[in-house]
Amino acid sequence: MSIRLGVVVAIGWSLIGAAPSAAATACEALSTLAIPAGTVTGVGVVARGTFVPTSLAPAAPVPPIYARVPDFCRAMLTLKPSSDSDIKVEVWLPASGWNGKLQAVGNGGFAGVLPYAAMARAVLDGYATAGTDTGHVGNNAEFAVGHPEKLVDFGYRAVHEMAGAAKRVIDAHYGRAPQFSYFNGCSQGGRQGIASAQRYPADFDGIVAGAAAWDQIRSHAARLALNLTMNRSPEAVIPPSKYPMIHEHVLKACDGKDGVVDGVLEDPTSCSVDFSALACKGADSASCLTPAQITSAKAITTPLTRTGSNEPIFPGYLTPGSELEWDVLGGPQPLRLSQTAVANIVYGDKAWGPRTFNLAAELDRVDASDQGVMKSNDPNLAPFFNRGGKLLMWHGWADPQVPPQLSTIYYANVLKTVGPSAEQSIALFMMPGVYHCAGGPGPDNFDRMGAIAAWVERGHKPTRLTASRLSSGVVDRTRPLCPYGQVAVYSGTGSTDDAANFACQASVPRQSTARR
Repeated sequence: MSIRLGVVVAIGWSLIGAAPSAAATACEALSTLAIPAGTVTGVGVVARGTFVPTSLAPAAPVPPIYARVPDFCRAMLTLKPSSDSDIKVEVWLPASGWNGKLQAVGNGGFAGVLPYAAMARAVLDGYATAGTDTGHVGNNAEFAVGHPEKLVDFGYRAVHEMAGAAKRVIDAHYGRAPQFSYFNGCSQGGRQGIASAQRYPADFDGIVAGAAAWDQIRSHAARLALNLTMNRSPEAVIPPSKYPMIHEHVLKACDGKDGVVDGVLEDPTSCSVDFSALACKGADSASCLTPAQITSAKAITTPLTRTGSNEPIFPGYLTPGSELEWDVLGGPQPLRLSQTAVANIVYGDKAWGPRTFNLAAELDRVDASDQGVMKSNDPNLAPFFNRGGKLLMWHGWADPQVPPQLSTIYYANVLKTVGPSAEQSIALFMMPGVYHCAGGPGPDNFDRMGAIAAWVERGHKPTRLTASRLSSGVVDRTRPLCPYGQVAVYSGTGSTDDAANFACQASVPRQSTARR
């Protein structure tokens, strides 16, 4: 089947050491490749800088990353592991400079579209890459109503089928299988990563899982419950105009424990905030909180429990430092991803509204609604570890969408279940001042693939990573990322924007000695 690929070209002798016709044939020949429970629906060579995502809105500018993508062979697949499956997968194969490895990439939200930007980054780094839409179209949960097999595809099967198909395509195209296979994702992609380690331990040698949104259906329900609490009455609503004031109060109470006052909380768990100190002395104003608003502030920063009880329904909550982003879960409307999840997966009704939702009363129904396909909470990763698999987890401490506790809890559960040997195969790095997958006042960039590759291929488990922050495209701050349980502490000399002047130490509060 012919496909439109922008500009389809033959790759010259100077790039891959073969005649142009041979190069084009090598890619086009994939059209006849046999794929278990699937078909190749299109192949072609895409010239450097000509790829345009099909999901791009009309007249929208093409993101600059695609202009840098070198020539690659593009294979488009449709996989049908069940009678109701329709999983779209693409495999991109660098025309030259392939590093011999596969980097499969994860999705965000409810997927429904191929993660082209992440695939582009992988090819730029020399990887063959693969991505999937997980079996449906549209970043919402409407696909799940009446389609349990599609929910299974979304939950875990699509990524597994993608991994097998991608390795088959790579082997056919290059004449050899990838030497190492990796998975890299954040949020939904983080959950996809740990789900792969749990269910299919042979799929990947190394997995990078950022902000892993496991226990997903309960997480969605908890977000709706929190939003109802934050908007239970007009008096309870905290207007966004007050967020900076609250944030400054938090920084005053907690910043500086790492030895520098810089607007970033190195360890928010050591921070104790008294929102009652912001109580209005008289009339409501922009510089204070009403009693109802104080209750809301406490609600968004404490675990969700049953009414009149300390029994936790959901252990996650927003940590100190996330105040500027409270509108993500506490704004006037609930998070759209969560509303579509509960409406379609729990109630099977896309028109359902959450205003009368009672999570405590509906908890059993919520938990049973997805039949566990999105829970992804199995801590027994021994099969993955025993075959040499490595899991690198990371999470922003100021994440306003997926509570950071989901990563710390899962990490602890794995260590407890597998035992001390797990320390050689799992690592967790919390990122101070970082929002959901990116953004925030803290440095949010680090070499994820370099870290996992060094660990898998050379046995170098990361004990300290360097994160950077970009401002107008220029690095203006670097900081060390320390293994969970340690924090970066300023040495007392040198620039506080230079990671070299910080050391990783066990989490112990410390008085401020410098100010940025």
